[in-house]
Amino acid sequence: MKTTCSDKVIGDILAGWRYDISGLAPEMRGDYEQHLAECVHCHSRQVLHRTIDIVLMIVATVSAIMFLVAFGAVRHYSPRHALVLELIALAGFLFFSIVWLVVAVATPAPVVVADVARIQARKIQDRLPREIRERLPQGLK
Repeated sequence: MKTTCSDKVIGDILAGWRYDISGLAPEMRGDYEQHLAECVHCHSRQVLHRTIDIVLMIVATVSAIMFLVAFGAVRHYSPRHALVLELIALAGFLFFSIVWLVVAVATPAPVVVADVARIQARKIQDRLPREIRERLPQGLK
C-alpha cells in the first residue's frame, strides 16, 4: 500500500531536511510536528530515516570495535607482518570512529536515542512504588 503526503508543500520541506525538525526553534516546529503526527507517509519516512541513522551508528560502532579487537589479536600473536596488520587495524578503527562521529553530528540520531531512553525511564519510574518515587532526587523526576 503506497501512501502519499497529505500536504505536498510541507512534505517537500520535510523531505529536504531528511524529516529532521530537531534543529528548529520550538515556535517554528508546530506545523511540522502536527503534519508528522497526521501524515502517515511523512511519519513513516521520518521513522525510516532515523532507523537508517541509528543502524549506521551501530554498524560503525561494531566495526570500530572489531578493528580494535583485530589490532589486539595482531599484537598478541605478532605474526610476520605485524606492523602492516597493526596499521591496517588502526586505520580501520580510525575510519569507523570518524564515520560514527559524522553520523552522530550530522543526524539527530543521538537525540532520538536520548528521547527513547527518557521515555523508557519515565515508564519505569511510573511503575515504582510511591515511597521510592518520593525519595528520588528532583532532577530525576
